[in-house]
Amino acid sequence: MKNISKISLTQRRWLLTAHLLFSAIMFGGAITFLILSITAATTTDEGVLKACYSGMHVLAKTSVRASAIGALVTGILLSVLTRWGLFTYYWIIAKEGLMIIAILLGPIGMEALTLKAVALTAAEGLNVSYDPAFTVNSGQLWMGIIIQILSIGGMFVLSVFKPWGSRIKTV
Repeated sequence: MKNISKISLTQRRWLLTAHLLFSAIMFGGAITFLILSITAATTTDEGVLKACYSGMHVLAKTSVRASAIGALVTGILLSVLTRWGLFTYYWIIAKEGLMIIAILLGPIGMEALTLKAVALTAAEGLNVSYDPAFTVNSGQLWMGIIIQILSIGGMFVLSVFKPWGSRIKTV
């Protein structure tokens, strides 16, 4: 089979390294959100509560956004510049779908949900737990975090096992 890679092996390795680093940062951010959410849900200290949501909001605006963009760009480059292609393999298409979910939940969803949590906790402190708006927001944040972790974890699993084969049958 002819090598159809458009980049050298060394370039591919550097690009893959960058992709793995951005993806690891994305996953680490999602786990950090989980830890901060658990802390916020169990604390009786108003300062800790506010710090958890403020920290999540800062992460959503910075490392979550940067890592999602970095993982997306390097993933597309890896697909386009190597033999994998964007739509040749089912597992890559599945990863693309999971990445759309991760982007919608991460940089977009988490930023909005954490901003609302920051505003509500700033106004009401520990009494925020009695506010129905906070309860809904908190539930949405929890669901987003869980789905985010599952989608990023799923992308890692797909990258390792590469299930389902090629869409395009080669002769």
